[in-house]
Amino acid sequence: MPEPPIKVITQNCVGCGLCVKACPFDAIALNDEKIAVIDLDKCTLCGACLEACKFDAIEMKAREAGADAALDGYCDVWVFAEQTGGHIESVTYELLGEGRKLADALGMNLCAVLLGSGVTDTAAALTERGADTVYVVDRPELEYFQDERYAAVLIELVKRHKPNILLSGATTIGRSLVSRVAVTLNTGLTADCTGLAIDPESRNLLQTRPAFGGNIMATIITPHTRPQMATVRHKVMQEAEVQSGRTGNVSIEAVAASLLEARTRRVRYVPEQESTVNIAEADIIVAGGRGLQKPEHFALLRELAETIGAGIGASRAAVDANWIAYSHQVGQTGKTVCPKLYIACGISGQIQHLAGMSSADVIVAINKDPEAPIFKVATYGIVGDLFQVVPHLTQAFKQALGK
Repeated sequence: MPEPPIKVITQNCVGCGLCVKACPFDAIALNDEKIAVIDLDKCTLCGACLEACKFDAIEMKAREAGADAALDGYCDVWVFAEQTGGHIESVTYELLGEGRKLADALGMNLCAVLLGSGVTDTAAALTERGADTVYVVDRPELEYFQDERYAAVLIELVKRHKPNILLSGATTIGRSLVSRVAVTLNTGLTADCTGLAIDPESRNLLQTRPAFGGNIMATIITPHTRPQMATVRHKVMQEAEVQSGRTGNVSIEAVAASLLEARTRRVRYVPEQESTVNIAEADIIVAGGRGLQKPEHFALLRELAETIGAGIGASRAAVDANWIAYSHQVGQTGKTVCPKLYIACGISGQIQHLAGMSSADVIVAINKDPEAPIFKVATYGIVGDLFQVVPHLTQAFKQALGK
């Protein structure tokens, strides 16, 4: 039986419990004999217990010689090019813009991975946005996203070409896809990143994301495994500019038919019936919260949104109450948006909601509670009854816009 990567030297352990307190993953406990016991299923080998132990009672196995050297075989920065019906989602262009910086810092190529059916011609849009190489798998079985099929193909491509970094949007598709990939490849994955950079000394990817409800920013590294994987929040990075006429290498990748097998199938697709703009792409968002009192009152916001060409957003409270679909939810557990104008109606402004919209250029808050937290981040605040304020705003915009 192989020796565990970390173990307790029982004759040195005095049962002081310092290691128990130091472990951030609750992986250590004291047994009946007051000897520390490490749960290897929970342990991440972070080393916190080694630093805390004053009696040299914990020993971690040194990494095998040459393990880090093997990482040198991984090269290039990859971006998963999310597409729907052949239309490249804008988060892909944001990742290409950020990926270009990372690739240049490492002296590597920037590559995109495009999976779908009838998407080969779409590769040109990716090279014009900075991709040096586009890996394309164009098969009828990939017409629409299925995490099982897409993950199997992406895993095969990673094993075949060994990218150093793999990025994806923190979207419904991206989150579902790359978690499967990371688990299979036994590598790290940092979710919902808002910042990426290269450490000039170690050349590791520095992955920054909000933690503890957005109260602090944590920077995470994956020093011992490849590829380094991260999902990135939508609308927090600048899109790569179009370079008309720019070309790159388009590699048509063949994959085995067995990789395209799936245990599920799509019975039907029912698109959401929505007359307003998708909030992920909207420059203006009108959002409602618990203050709307009932689902029917979202009609007030829809009239305002349709007048000014805005999308409809919502707080988690409104979504949990089944007043509006989850696709409209803004916040830490919903979508991160970055519009030019965000109008919050009847939203108190809990930290989870603020994490998803506080980067808007202008925030207008309408709330009858003058102490609501939303006013602390608002550019303009209106203390009043939204049922009176919103109709007046709608009417004023219609007059100003000639509607």
